[in-house]
Amino acid sequence: MIVLIVEPEPDLGRLWKRHLERQGAQVHLVQGQEGAFDLLRAHAVDMIVLDLVLKEGSALAISDYASYRRPLAQVIFVTNTTFFSDGSIFLHSPNACAFLQSATPPEDLAAMVAHYCKAG
Repeated sequence: MIVLIVEPEPDLGRLWKRHLERQGAQVHLVQGQEGAFDLLRAHAVDMIVLDLVLKEGSALAISDYASYRRPLAQVIFVTNTTFFSDGSIFLHSPNACAFLQSATPPEDLAAMVAHYCKAG
């Protein structure tokens, strides 16, 4: 299971990374669009954990690029805002498989990543 985390808050990204690595995942952590594009060009990924609100770039641009460059990769969007709380993210991003709050316990996020990687 190869996971890309795109999270602008370094501490939160590292927390998620540690939990996923404990489950045996190979995890890449970047903070914005440029890093995500570079990684997606160089590596296949099974899952992308993508913060909807980035300091650098656009989460939807990353999702769109991933659907072209890595069409089998699914995306779990996370946010601490009410953007797309109506579920419309699934209309805008065909590779979206889940939408969570950033405050979701990291063990729950790791379980969802493992579930969707097995299901995909």
